[in-house]
Amino acid sequence: MADRLTQLQDAVNSLADQFCNAIGVLQQCAPPASFSNIQTVINKDQPSNPTEEYAQLFAALIARTAKDVDVLIDSLPSEESTAALQAASLRQLEEENHEAAARLEEVVYRGDLLLEKIQNQHMLFVTDAVAEDAWLGSRFLH
Repeated sequence: MADRLTQLQDAVNSLADQFCNAIGVLQQCAPPASFSNIQTVINKDQPSNPTEEYAQLFAALIARTAKDVDVLIDSLPSEESTAALQAASLRQLEEENHEAAARLEEVVYRGDLLLEKIQNQHMLFVTDAVAEDAWLGSRFLH
């Protein structure tokens, strides 16, 4: 996803395109001007009054894009609050980091205790198995 400045530039470019297209369509659909000594021929293939429909369409497109530009401008960080917001954000992240580190240390501690218990049980099992083998071996020898 593009950053806010790129989105803003795209919206401004879109707005410029819409203005150019609106002017072009209005020029194309505009009725011919009458000159006193020049006879003009009106193209009968064109609808009688498409200018109103085009005007409404382009007005809606331009208004919507202008609102998008306003929203994007409002979403940009302001200069005066940037340092304060960044400092607050960093403090929040550091606090979360310390909490996560404390949780991790607790989990590691409990893991070490569990590992020690498992190793002790393993040693007991091995010791018992060796003792049992020795006992069984001595029984068969006698």
